[in-house]
Amino acid sequence: MDTTDVPLQAEMVELVPNGKHTAALTASTVPSLAGDRFEENQTGVAEMEEFLPHGAEKKQTHFTDFEGKTSFGMSVFNLSNAIMGSGILGLAYAMANTGIILFLFLLTAVALLSSYSIHLLLKSSGIVGIRAYEQLGYRAFGTPGKLAAAIAITLQNIGAMSSYLYIVKSEVPLVIQTFLNLEEKTTDWYMNGNYLVILVSVTIILPLALMKQLGYLGYASGFSLSCMVFFLISVIYKKFQIPCPLPEQEGNLTGILNVTTVSTSDYQNGYTVLEAPEQDTCTPSFFTLNSQTAYTIPIMAFAFVCHPEVLPIYTELKDPSKKKMQCISNISIMVMYLMYFLAALFGYLTFYGRVESELLHTYNKVDPFDVLILCVRVAVLTAVTLTVPIVLFPVRRAIQQMLFQGKDFSWIRHIAIAVILLTFINLLVIFAPSILGIFGLIGATSAPCLIFIFPAIFYIRIMPKDKEPLRSTPKILAACFALLGVVFMIMSLSFIIIDWATGGGKSGGSH
Repeated sequence: MDTTDVPLQAEMVELVPNGKHTAALTASTVPSLAGDRFEENQTGVAEMEEFLPHGAEKKQTHFTDFEGKTSFGMSVFNLSNAIMGSGILGLAYAMANTGIILFLFLLTAVALLSSYSIHLLLKSSGIVGIRAYEQLGYRAFGTPGKLAAAIAITLQNIGAMSSYLYIVKSEVPLVIQTFLNLEEKTTDWYMNGNYLVILVSVTIILPLALMKQLGYLGYASGFSLSCMVFFLISVIYKKFQIPCPLPEQEGNLTGILNVTTVSTSDYQNGYTVLEAPEQDTCTPSFFTLNSQTAYTIPIMAFAFVCHPEVLPIYTELKDPSKKKMQCISNISIMVMYLMYFLAALFGYLTFYGRVESELLHTYNKVDPFDVLILCVRVAVLTAVTLTVPIVLFPVRRAIQQMLFQGKDFSWIRHIAIAVILLTFINLLVIFAPSILGIFGLIGATSAPCLIFIFPAIFYIRIMPKDKEPLRSTPKILAACFALLGVVFMIMSLSFIIIDWATGGGKSGGSH
C-alpha cells in the first residue's frame, strides 16, 4: 500500500498521552499540506503556530488538545529516567568481557546510533504532524504498521517493567535482612519478596502511574536520577576502599578466588589482603574477546532504549520544536553515556575479572553488612521503582491505540488499564521463575524493532519521494540502519538460543 492511500485523517488526529483526540479541526488550524504531507520547510512554522498563542485560535491545536506544559529540564529528567535501567548494574561485567577500549567503542557507537534513531523519529513526526509511535506506523503502513508498533512497545515495556519488579522482589528482602543484621533469611511476611513487590506496586508505583500526563513525573524522575548518581559516587568511592586482590570474608570468596592468605598483619584500608596466583589479577584489560563477550553485546545495544517515550515527552513539551526535542534527547543520552561509562569503569577496576553480572552482588561478597552498600541498594531500588511508571505510560497509550482509538479520555479506563497492567506484571514476577529469560527473548525482538528497524522504515516510507528519492543519501543511511537492526536481532536471538541450549544463563541484566 502506498503511503498516499492512507486516510488523511491519520495525519490530522493526534493523541495526547492518554489517548484523547482533538475534537475538531478546521482549515485554519491544519497547516498546509503538500502531497498529503507536511513539507519539511513548513514544519517549524506549523509547530510554532500550533503551540504559541494567536488570538481566538489559541485553544485550537493540531497535535494535542492542550498546550504542552512540561519544561525543558523536566523533559530531560523524564527521558533520562526512561533510558536508565537495571542494565547499569551489568555494565562492569560487560567491560570485564570486552576490555576498556572495546567497551568504550561499543558504548559510543550505541549512543550515536540511538541519537540518530531519535532524529529519524522526530523528522518523520514533523513531516506528517504525528507524535505517536503507533500513528507513525499507521501513516507508513496502515493498520499493520500501527499494530506492529503497538505490540512491540507493549512487549518491550512489559518486559522492562517485569525485570524492574523482579529486582524489587529479589533485592528488598536482602535489604531488610541486612538492615536487621540477620545472618539468615526468616519466614516472616516482611522477608517474602512476593508480598513486598505487591506492597511496592500498590503504595508507590500505582499512584504515580495514575498521573494523567507524563510530565507530572518529572520530579520523581529527578529523584530517581539522583539515586543513580549516588550509586555512581559510591562505586567510585569503593574503588579506593576495596583493595586488590580482594579481601577474605569468612569463606565467601573461597570458591571463586582460589587464593592463599598472607599474614594477618597485612592490611589495606582495614581489609585482610589475599594473594592470588594470577599475576594479572589486578591488571585492567583494554581489549578482550572470550566466550562471554557475545553475551555483553545485547546489553550494550539496548542500553539506550527510550524510543517509546520520546514522542509522548515531545507531545507534552512546552513550546515544542524538533530542534528542542533533539537537544533534550542528546543531553539525556550524553548524561547516561557518562554515567554508564564511569559506573562500568570503576566497578571493573574494583573487581577486574571477578566482577559478577550484577555489580551489587559482588560488593555483597566482600562485606554483606556494609552500610554504604546497603544505602546504595536502597537507592538503586528506589530508582528502579520510580522508573516503572515512566515505562508504563507508553504501554497504556499503545493499548488505547489498539483498543480504544477515537475515544475521549476516561478516568475509569485510565485507571483500569494501569491496575490491570500492574496486576498482570506482578503475577508474572511472582509465578514465573524464568521471567527474565522469557522477556529476554521478547526484548531481543522488540528492542531492535523500536530502536533501529521501525524508525528507519517509517522514515523511508513517510519522507516524500519527490523530496528524498529512494537512492538519496538520507534514505540509503536509513536503510542501512534498518539492516543493522536486523543484524542485532539475529545476533541477540542466536545468543539467547545458544545460552538456553547449553544450559547457560550468564548473560547480564536487561535494559
